[in-house]
Amino acid sequence: MRNWKDLIVMLILTAGTALAVFFLRSGQVQLQGAGQPSAVPEEELIHTPPAETLYGIPVSAYAVQKGTVRWGESLATLLHPHGVSLQTIHMISLLPDSLIDEKKIRPGNSYTLFTDRDTIPAYFVYEKDPVSFVVIRLEPGPPEAWNGKKPVELRQQHASGTITTSLWESLQEANAHPMLAVELSEIFAWSIDFFGLQQGDRYRVLYEESYVDSVSTGITKILGAWFYHNQNEFWAIPFVQGGVRSFFDEEGNSLRKAFLKAPLRFSRISSGFSHSRYHPVLKIRRPHHGVDYVAPAGTPVLAIGDGVVTHAAYQRGGGGNYIKIKHNSVYSTTYMHLKGFAKGIRKGVYVKQGDVIGYVGSTGLSTGPHLDFRFYKNGSAVNPLRVEAPPVEPVAEQHRPAFGIVRSITLDALASLQ
Repeated sequence: MRNWKDLIVMLILTAGTALAVFFLRSGQVQLQGAGQPSAVPEEELIHTPPAETLYGIPVSAYAVQKGTVRWGESLATLLHPHGVSLQTIHMISLLPDSLIDEKKIRPGNSYTLFTDRDTIPAYFVYEKDPVSFVVIRLEPGPPEAWNGKKPVELRQQHASGTITTSLWESLQEANAHPMLAVELSEIFAWSIDFFGLQQGDRYRVLYEESYVDSVSTGITKILGAWFYHNQNEFWAIPFVQGGVRSFFDEEGNSLRKAFLKAPLRFSRISSGFSHSRYHPVLKIRRPHHGVDYVAPAGTPVLAIGDGVVTHAAYQRGGGGNYIKIKHNSVYSTTYMHLKGFAKGIRKGVYVKQGDVIGYVGSTGLSTGPHLDFRFYKNGSAVNPLRVEAPPVEPVAEQHRPAFGIVRSITLDALASLQ
């Protein structure tokens, strides 16, 4: 008998619980109690939009004034006319350089003043570059500062074209980022002489571009490239090996070699390697064991490979300012007629491939700005344009499967640009 009573009680409790859940879910019952709010239908809730901010500062609370730093302006000339005391400006100048360095207030950079009702600026924001900025709270109390960064948007872009006049103009016609010319010349620097590009050469490139406030801030990385030059195809496939991101061809060989193809990024050859060339100044025929690259005065000259500077001086025999680099026991190079040497370049200094070592000039026996570049093998001059430089390490065997996947994805993406 007791079991029947227990069963009836359990049934009643179960039914009561079910009814309570039903009414709670249907919104028919409101629980009342301390600290328990009443349920409000969702359609009656008021959603307050977030307050608009600029550099993390609420815009509605201040009058916002934007400006651009002009030549000769400083913190004092920017802030004092707006009522900021010289004492406060002096305190700002004492802030760590990592926050605000008065010597690095550059013309053309933007700044913003946030002024409250009494017309005294409460905040001063200086943009160090398109991404980074510093916020300086001017009042109340002594000034405080903190660094900030704008959100950066990364977009995948692509470009392809056929060269009719120059790579630069072809990229402009394709509405691509102009710095792609420099990026491509650096990637293919060991396999393509960009001074010798010809009409009909073709290219395709995938790249990533960064944007801040919908304005491009530059190319962040090349995602893959293809070049057709001198009836040969050249591929650039990015792959990370040993924690280093490098470019390889379709076989997994590194594009990087012991020597660059040329010591200048962009120029043209005016005179090649010859055993009998008519000298334009001396008016006689004599050997010219180098290659002349014509370029504007001041154009950076690059070391074509790692090595030690053995000479950085003036050559009275006609070479003018020149630099000689010993790369190893076999190879050395000479750079002549320089306008001057790069900072720190002197005898005994070790330089790396691609370092700027000097600048194109016209010192010595010269008719105009150019670089006389010479290449020596075992002490004898050889034609720089015919030197086959040994490549660096290819993709390691243990990384070949991963490289194969990256290669397939990259080549398919580049093929789609046809």
